[in-house]
Amino acid sequence: MLSRRSLLLSTGLAPLAVQVAAAAKGTHTRSVAVVGAGAFGGWTALHLLRRGYRVTLLDAYGPGNARSSSAGGESRVIRGSYGAKEVYTQLVARALVLWRENQARWNTTLLHETGALFMAPHEDESQRASMRALRNAGLPFDHFDRAEASKRFPQFNFEDRDSMIFEHHAGYLTSRRACETVMEGFVREGGTYRGVAVKPGSMEGGEMQGLSLSDGSTLRADRYVFACGPWLGKLFPEAIGKKVLPTRQLGMFLGIPSGAEELQEGRCPVWLDSGAYYGIPGNNYRGIKVVGHTLSDDYDPVHPWDPDSGDRLMPLDRFREPREYMAFRFPKMKNAPVVESFVCQYEMSPDEDYILSRHPDCENVWFAGGGSGHGFKNSPAVGELMADLVDGKKTEVSGFSLARFPKKS
Repeated sequence: MLSRRSLLLSTGLAPLAVQVAAAAKGTHTRSVAVVGAGAFGGWTALHLLRRGYRVTLLDAYGPGNARSSSAGGESRVIRGSYGAKEVYTQLVARALVLWRENQARWNTTLLHETGALFMAPHEDESQRASMRALRNAGLPFDHFDRAEASKRFPQFNFEDRDSMIFEHHAGYLTSRRACETVMEGFVREGGTYRGVAVKPGSMEGGEMQGLSLSDGSTLRADRYVFACGPWLGKLFPEAIGKKVLPTRQLGMFLGIPSGAEELQEGRCPVWLDSGAYYGIPGNNYRGIKVVGHTLSDDYDPVHPWDPDSGDRLMPLDRFREPREYMAFRFPKMKNAPVVESFVCQYEMSPDEDYILSRHPDCENVWFAGGGSGHGFKNSPAVGELMADLVDGKKTEVSGFSLARFPKKS
């Protein structure tokens, strides 16, 4: 297990202004091409640029586009509770610092610290592990029983739920806009963005020789990072293949009734209901976003989800159960209208952990993927870790390395 101290030291705790000033003292003659302008790719490119590298960021469909795993219906949850997987809690603590620093730099709001409420039938070992990890990471929280939670959040019906964790600094991120904002900040600071599709070039002497671009040109760099989400397996069938698989996720926005201000952002937290659904109030006044349970589709190897050609339409037979749940858990949401539905995708690794690793046969190629539904919140910290790997300042975290997977016989 990576300790919080070693993780934070490896990622660098200097304020953003100090980091940028240090990078400005000298510019690398080395170049990096980052493929994929989503959550992982955009932040990786930005961190490398700030360290003085000459960086080109490329994406076939654009940052935060509707086909990517980063869009996610406009908003994504940020929270630190991960049970025994404390490394993610540590990453969230660092990511919160980076989200705050950078949105202040860009004079915008991407992080909405509404708080997040985890509801469980009873206190179990997973909850206890989450609370230990939150304390170790310095992330404040409250632990409520049903009576206490009902007083604090009367808009909820806590029937069948007796153990609640409320994280003070959790909430949600405006995901699509964040991808655009990171790319725009990257360009303003001197990076190059190109909206083209990419094919990996030949590998000779243990190094990739360049990228073939859809406009007919070739791009050569000293180092390459592929952070292209569900397309990783398509681009690298041997090195990645089924270690990254796209899955379809469904969601909807329900309109908040007139006079139910206690369900709006600012008064209602993000919530995650054990074994059921999770939701985000607010979303720039679009209503309450609802995802999870019957809205989640498992990967189907017979009819795999194709991120290029799959339609983003939610089947009508999937609306009833989440609406019934919302009417139960939030009595004022009974008969609330569906104002929007959406399809987003995650790219899943077999163990649902990230892949932040060098290509096994190519010294100048790295992979950043396997976000597995929880990658967006950590993306600033993941980008920092990737920059450390490319920069040679850090060895791979064993739990995120390709070496954890068994080799083919």
